Amino acid sequence: MAHASCSHCHQSAEVTVYPRINTALDPELKQRVKDGSLFVWECPYCGTRNLLRYETLYHDPEARLMIWLLPGTQLPPSQVEDAVKQLEGYTLRLVRESGDLVEKLNLSDAGLEDTVMEMCKWVTREELSEKDPSMADIRLRFLRMEGPDNNLVLAFASQGQMKLVTVGFNVYEDARAILSRNPSVRPDEGFACVDSAWISRFFG
Repeated sequence: MAHASCSHCHQSAEVTVYPRINTALDPELKQRVKDGSLFVWECPYCGTRNLLRYETLYHDPEARLMIWLLPGTQLPPSQVEDAVKQLEGYTLRLVRESGDLVEKLNLSDAGLEDTVMEMCKWVTREELSEKDPSMADIRLRFLRMEGPDNNLVLAFASQGQMKLVTVGFNVYEDARAILSRNPSVRPDEGFACVDSAWISRFFG
């Protein structure tokens, strides 16, 4: 449990947080992460729905996936880094927002690689900005695959609204080919932060 202050009425309330999530022990928590409900609380005084920002370590043993949601700029404790490096075959990621954690789970469920997706989003953003320069700084997030051709549905915020853009799976395949030709483009060891800033280090 923790205490949080309502963004509207500023009253303080006790809220439930989950500093550790293990889907083998609590499988229902995965869906609550994906639908965002694990990071939202309703103020008992005014009814405002507030976003919770807290640290949590998400662990899916079956998918061999471990994601550390760590808001702010701090890094995971070094002793934890050393321990999890011993987990053979695991994908280790560091994210800063709950929305980024949701995206990583969507990618994992779709069988897609987040490194390739960041390249795919970078290519998509470049193409969109050629037509509209204001699109150069949009933040794309993968939502889902749809249709018989496995088109990729990406979302971005614009003027306070969430908008969608659909790209063909061939863009993802092209992005994978680009990375295969550039083996130096790879995540750092340990809990790697694979996002738009990461891919921009190589292709910015």
